[in-house]
Amino acid sequence: MSVRTFGSSTYPCLTGTAAVQFGTLAAVSKVNATKSDQQQKGQVQVFSIKQPIKSENVQHLFFGRKLRKHYYRMETNVTAMAQQQPFNPWAIPDSFTVYHFAPEEIRSFLHPHWQTQKAPHPMVYYLFGILYLVIGTVAVGGNYMVLRILGSFPSLRTPANMLVMNLAVSDFLLMITLLPEACYNFFLGGPWQFGDLGCQIHAFCGALCGYSQITTLVLISYDRYNVIVKGFNAAPLTFGKASAMIVFSWMYALGWSVCPLVGWGYYAMDGMLGTCSFDGLTTNMNNKSHILASTMFLYVIPIIVIVGCYYFIVKAVFHHEDELRQQAKKMNVTSLRSNSDQQAVSAEIRIAKVAIINVTLWIIAWTPFAVVCMLGTWGDTSKITPYICELPVILAKTSCAYNPVIYALSHPKYRECLKELFPWLRQPVDWFD
Repeated sequence: MSVRTFGSSTYPCLTGTAAVQFGTLAAVSKVNATKSDQQQKGQVQVFSIKQPIKSENVQHLFFGRKLRKHYYRMETNVTAMAQQQPFNPWAIPDSFTVYHFAPEEIRSFLHPHWQTQKAPHPMVYYLFGILYLVIGTVAVGGNYMVLRILGSFPSLRTPANMLVMNLAVSDFLLMITLLPEACYNFFLGGPWQFGDLGCQIHAFCGALCGYSQITTLVLISYDRYNVIVKGFNAAPLTFGKASAMIVFSWMYALGWSVCPLVGWGYYAMDGMLGTCSFDGLTTNMNNKSHILASTMFLYVIPIIVIVGCYYFIVKAVFHHEDELRQQAKKMNVTSLRSNSDQQAVSAEIRIAKVAIINVTLWIIAWTPFAVVCMLGTWGDTSKITPYICELPVILAKTSCAYNPVIYALSHPKYRECLKELFPWLRQPVDWFD
């Protein structure tokens, strides 16, 4: 495992003073801005800060709530002028950076980029914690139902549904391995609590399950292509082939996710200090080559394959429909299809619609993450703020929540089984009819 140390140099928490109560941060920052001029007039007493020490008694308070230990001993001579400044609870001085907010024990593996980025407001951490909790609850509950239904009803245990089950397993594992740490950190107030090793494991689990999800979606689209476009000319998907595809998806994901642990690329904390993922900020050739290769083989190529498969699926369906209409006109009949044929084609079109919607949402979810990683390593890193770094991470995890919802809304047999297992659930509206 490769471990990087960015250094452990000490920086003051605030230029001029650091308030024990968050309510004085904004006021004191305004005093600091004009301190040099006011000192000459004898209006303001000079504040001094001693070197930081690990104190078990001094604590940092935000809105009266203890969020973390504050590692600074200081002289707290807050002047009357500072106390008279208007209180703005949402104002944080620009000098209060992510590095200053981070506890001393995680600064050694915190990327130097965050020494210059303003720290987010403490209340934002609670908002992100709520987002993670909502997404995680929907994802865990939805994928659990998919796994239970596919495992409880033998009629649904088809080779194609094995790929769907693998997709649900990837999403389920992604949530249960990442959600607890994220919620714990964000509801605690932000800083990562599990050390550098925990950060590496957290990021590795996210990469492994995320890559497996991506690969499985590619395999599902290829299977749909064989069934709808090639039809009887394609070799049928057997349980053996489906099992081999599933093993391949996990081995392919493992090969890519282990790279940062053995020296190619890095894992690092995200800007909000609550989660860990790929290092999208280091600009050495080692990391740049890893980000470029990962983006190419796990984002660009999968998109090309998926979009290509569904393009030919839609093209084949419309071409077949057009041929039938032309034949019907020649024979002066309304339709050449029997009821069973119409139902079969309707099911094929339904599958194509659902898959296209699913893939489109996946592209929307993962594109910002890929763009931010490429921008941070190959572009202007100054544009990467804590919010720009964290929001794509949250958006990417939404793919775990909507996959089971889409399959539940679109698959009639799934809905029937769901209703049988959970009679208290209402049958959802079929949005894809």
